[in-house]
Amino acid sequence: MHEVLALTPQMMVVLGLLAFTVFLFVSEIVRVDVAAVIVMVILGLLTLVPGLEKIVDARRLFEGFSSNAVMSIVAVMIIGAGLDKTGMMGRLAAWILRVGGKTETRLIPMISGTVGIISSFMQNVGAAALFLPVVSRVSARSGVPMSRLLMPMGYCAILGGTVTLVGSSPLILLNDLLPKGVEHFKLFDVTPIGLALIATGILYFVLAGRYVLPTGGGESAGTEDLREYLRELYGLDLELREARLLERSDLVGQRVGKIEAREGVHIIGAVVDGLPVVAPSRDTVLGAGERIAVAADEKQLEAWLSTHHLQAMAEFEVFGELLAPTRAGIAEVAIPPRSHLIGRTIGEIAMRKTYGLAVLAVHRGGKTLRDNLRDLTLAAGDTLVCHCTWASLARVGRDRDFALVTTEFPHEEERPHKTLSALFFFLLAIGLVLFSPLRLSVSLMVGAIGMVITGVLHMDEAYRAVDWKTVFLLAALIPLGMAMEQTGTAAWVAAHTLDLLHGVPLWGIEAVVAILATLFSLVMSNVGATVLLVPLAVSMAVEVGGDPRLFALIVGLATSNSFIIPTHQVNALIMGPGGYRVKDYLKAGGVMTVLFLVVMLVMLNVLY
Repeated sequence: MHEVLALTPQMMVVLGLLAFTVFLFVSEIVRVDVAAVIVMVILGLLTLVPGLEKIVDARRLFEGFSSNAVMSIVAVMIIGAGLDKTGMMGRLAAWILRVGGKTETRLIPMISGTVGIISSFMQNVGAAALFLPVVSRVSARSGVPMSRLLMPMGYCAILGGTVTLVGSSPLILLNDLLPKGVEHFKLFDVTPIGLALIATGILYFVLAGRYVLPTGGGESAGTEDLREYLRELYGLDLELREARLLERSDLVGQRVGKIEAREGVHIIGAVVDGLPVVAPSRDTVLGAGERIAVAADEKQLEAWLSTHHLQAMAEFEVFGELLAPTRAGIAEVAIPPRSHLIGRTIGEIAMRKTYGLAVLAVHRGGKTLRDNLRDLTLAAGDTLVCHCTWASLARVGRDRDFALVTTEFPHEEERPHKTLSALFFFLLAIGLVLFSPLRLSVSLMVGAIGMVITGVLHMDEAYRAVDWKTVFLLAALIPLGMAMEQTGTAAWVAAHTLDLLHGVPLWGIEAVVAILATLFSLVMSNVGATVLLVPLAVSMAVEVGGDPRLFALIVGLATSNSFIIPTHQVNALIMGPGGYRVKDYLKAGGVMTVLFLVVMLVMLNVLY
């Protein structure tokens, strides 16, 4: 029988502060990071009260900001941003579109499995945000509602955080919370468990998705909204298609400009020197067997393709990535009064060759002009409706001859020429984590600073890549965990919890710890739940003769079991685009929560 600890005034203060922390997190009177800083400052002030001087070491109050866990998280965020900046994620998304097909049972494993693996090496909310436009595009082209794809993607992004020790903040933090003398976890120690959880999530939605996922709803990919906007404002009713020129096509050998002037269509993409290009020059010559992307009136496009012997593609293949909503789209550009382009024709300016703008129409004086645009002389106040890449639009926005009407578009400049540098430093960081004695934070920071030095990211971009809210939340809560351990509060709670669980077998106590961590993560941040519960779980393990590492790992994993309500960052991110309501999370997340607990506990006991 274990020794029952006496409740001291210091323990009572720490328990009161713990309750206050949970109240702040649940009530959201202030932001969670602000709440964490408030608690940290209160802990510091309490050291001035007689009898509470040793509640926490005031000299170590801010050590959390330089802790191994916090610096590791900062490095992971920067590395993830660097990989994204090279366009690697966009190319991966294009591949998913090519092989994923158009059925829900194929799309869910493709999208969710890929996001799950990516989120094992970067923040899960970052992985989910990265694939949000991809899912939107897949939904529009496949006809599968976003509400049927976003929730599996979001849940697997959360599950992916359990695959490696750098996949989620709780697991990054875990080694720092283990008592001295307890062996630390390595990068891939949790991988079998995480992969089993991802597989469970995918199978769950493939087999039971028809019953637990909403049948409709969610935002469209923007295609229908765009068509409606163009139709109402400019009278444009455009359809975008990819097509292949057959050998017998009369367009083979002709120039883009001549075709557009004669046929009244807009060739917004063509293959130049073997590479697909958006807004090709009017002098581009089309070859047999090559692909083009065409924008034309919806009612005339099919007939035009048939007349000129072009084979229409079911979806964008060659131009899928270049014409993705994250890379290109329709934009409006105005001609300001002092523009040097006034009085010159669109053909004379060579708008596509010079600026990368394929002009679809010009709005002037309440009228929309669509015919003979090449010979149209520009006037002050003209609004050009163009199809272009967002990179071209960003360059145009810096030119005083134009005034952007469309300002909400992805402004980030991609650096595909830095792909090798990004891959090298990513693999170097992983190699150092696996095979060197360096601390996790140092190993990961090598990869992060390497990306900055080689220009994959500028330093300002690296700063912007860091979610400082997460950093302050984590660093400011660490002293509360220290106080729980130093004052004996964690041991006291463990002892009394064990009294309630007297006679329960070891696996039952493990289940209670997992359920407790799950409940805490639903009402507060998973970081906060980990900091508060790991000392408690370790103390409970010592009391019952269990493995402290196993109990700590249960907490680190179970705090990712956040599916029932949209309090997790990923769930909050997909709620709007997916058109979800709280009852949708309760319906789908309830079963997922139980499956998570069962699979996690079985795998842990098999491995440990």
